[in-house]
Amino acid sequence: MTLINKSKLRYNFGINNTDLQSVKCFIQGAVYCWIKNRKDEIFAARDLMGGENFDWSRTPLYCLYEKHINNGKDNESAIDEAGKDLGWILKSVLDEDKRSFETSDKGMTKGYRWIGNET
Repeated sequence: MTLINKSKLRYNFGINNTDLQSVKCFIQGAVYCWIKNRKDEIFAARDLMGGENFDWSRTPLYCLYEKHINNGKDNESAIDEAGKDLGWILKSVLDEDKRSFETSDKGMTKGYRWIGNET
């Protein structure tokens, strides 16, 4: 399926394809877990990978942070930029998924909700 409301997608995240595939798989697992436990709730990248899940060390997401550190960003900027990358990658994961998702712009970040209309 795909995102119901079409919008801009990004494809170049400045990491190698192996890392990108690992990040996408990790994100997709988090999305499926969210759907199982909070089916009708809107989620954003920060809901999946923020809060209690803020420490990305020893996860596939760490390469996003490292990319920005290696490009000369300070810790705070690298965290902020890695979070933005995560949001764009999440969007692409949902667009490539077999399920359908709708978007929401009600919060400070783009939100998504599984609509569950697959046949």
